Amino acid sequence: MLYQAYQSQSDFTSPLRLLAQGLGASLWMNQTEGSALRKMAAGMEVLSRLRLTHSRPAYGIDSVKVGERDIPVTEEAVLTMPFGTLLHFQKQEAMAEPQPKVLLVAPMSGHFATLLRETARTLLQDHDVYITDWHNARDVSLSHGAFGLDDYIDHMIRFAQTIGPGTHVIAVCQPCVAALAATALMAEDDDPAQPRSLTLMAGPVDCRVNPTEVNKLAVSKPIDWFEKNLVSHVPLPHKGYMRRVYPGFVQLSAFLSMNLDRHKQSFKDLYQHLVNGDVEKANIIRVFYDEYLAVNDLPAEFYLETVEKVFQTYDLPLGKLTYKDRIVNPAAIRRTALMTVEGERDDICAVGQTVAAQDLCTSLRPHKKTHHVQTGVGHYGVFSGRKWNQQIYPRVRDMIHASEG
Repeated sequence: MLYQAYQSQSDFTSPLRLLAQGLGASLWMNQTEGSALRKMAAGMEVLSRLRLTHSRPAYGIDSVKVGERDIPVTEEAVLTMPFGTLLHFQKQEAMAEPQPKVLLVAPMSGHFATLLRETARTLLQDHDVYITDWHNARDVSLSHGAFGLDDYIDHMIRFAQTIGPGTHVIAVCQPCVAALAATALMAEDDDPAQPRSLTLMAGPVDCRVNPTEVNKLAVSKPIDWFEKNLVSHVPLPHKGYMRRVYPGFVQLSAFLSMNLDRHKQSFKDLYQHLVNGDVEKANIIRVFYDEYLAVNDLPAEFYLETVEKVFQTYDLPLGKLTYKDRIVNPAAIRRTALMTVEGERDDICAVGQTVAAQDLCTSLRPHKKTHHVQTGVGHYGVFSGRKWNQQIYPRVRDMIHASEG
C-alpha cells in the first residue's frame, strides 16, 4: 500500500509539475533581473524541481585530463546482469604505460552509482576504471528472482573475475562489508582474480564502534518491524511489478529528515540565485539535487539482510557472516594490500567502524596495511570534494601504484 500510495500521489502531481516547468521556461523570455516575471519564473522552476526521479542520471564523463592531454572517455558495458552492470570508462587513446585496473564498488542504498561520479572522474587520471552500476530494482522483472547479500557478493566476485587478475578494488560506504567478504572468499579459494589491493572508504565494518544515529536507528526495532513497515511491493506499470523492495523514496525521506533545514535553505537559495540572475550558483544547486533526488529501489532481501547482519547482529566482526552457508574468514587474506579511510566528522559511518577491518585481516603483514583519517570531512567528503581530490586521493593512488610492484 505504501508504494501504491506514493505512485498515486506522483501520478496526480506530475501534470502540475510539468505545467510549472513549461510556464517557468516561457516566463524566462523577455524579462529583466528582479522583475515580477523573473520572480514568478524562479518560483515555477523551484516548484517543478520538487520531485523525485527514478532513472539513472548520466555520468557525463566525456573526457579526462591525463598530464597535459584531454583524453576522450566512453562508457562500455562489459558485463550486464539483471541487477547490475559492470561499466568500463574506456579511454579512447592508449596510455604510454598500462594503468592499474580499479573496480569502484558503489553502494546499493537508495541512490544510483552516479553518486560516485566525481570519485570515478578523479580515479580516471591515473587508473583504468570500472564501476558497479546497480539497476533500479523496480525495473527488474520478478522472473529474475531474489537478490540478497550473497548475490551482491556474487556480483563482486564475478565482476572482479571479468576484469581479471591484478584488479584493485575500492568500496565506498555500505559495500565495504561485501567487498571484504568477497576478497576473503577469493583468497581462500586462491582465485587468480583476487584483488591486488582493497580500499575500504567510510564503510560499516563494525557498527559496535562509536555508534551513530543511523546505527542506533537500525537497532531500535526488530528486523520484523523493518520488513512490515518499510518494505513494499512494486506497483503497476513498472517492469518489477510485485517485486518486494525497500523504496528509494523511503530512504531519501530518512536522509532529508536528518538535515531538513539545510535542504529547505538550499531551495530558498536556488530561488534567490535565479531571481538575481546568478546562473553559476543556481547550477551548482540544480546539479546536486538532480542527483540527490534520483532514487533507486533496493531489493527487499538485500536491504533486510544488510540491516540485520551488518547493523544489528554484527556478523562480520563476530566471525558469524556466512556466504552460502560458508563462514567468511578475513584471515584468509594474505596477498591483498588493505587500506581503510575514514572521515573525522562522519555522522553516518563514524571513525573506528571502517578501520576495524585491519584487525580482522590477521594474516596481512603490517606493511600491507594502511589507514587514513581525514580531518574536517563528513561522510560524503571522504569520496568527493576538495579534500578527497587533494588529500585522500593521492594516498589511495600511491597505495595502489605501490601494490603494482
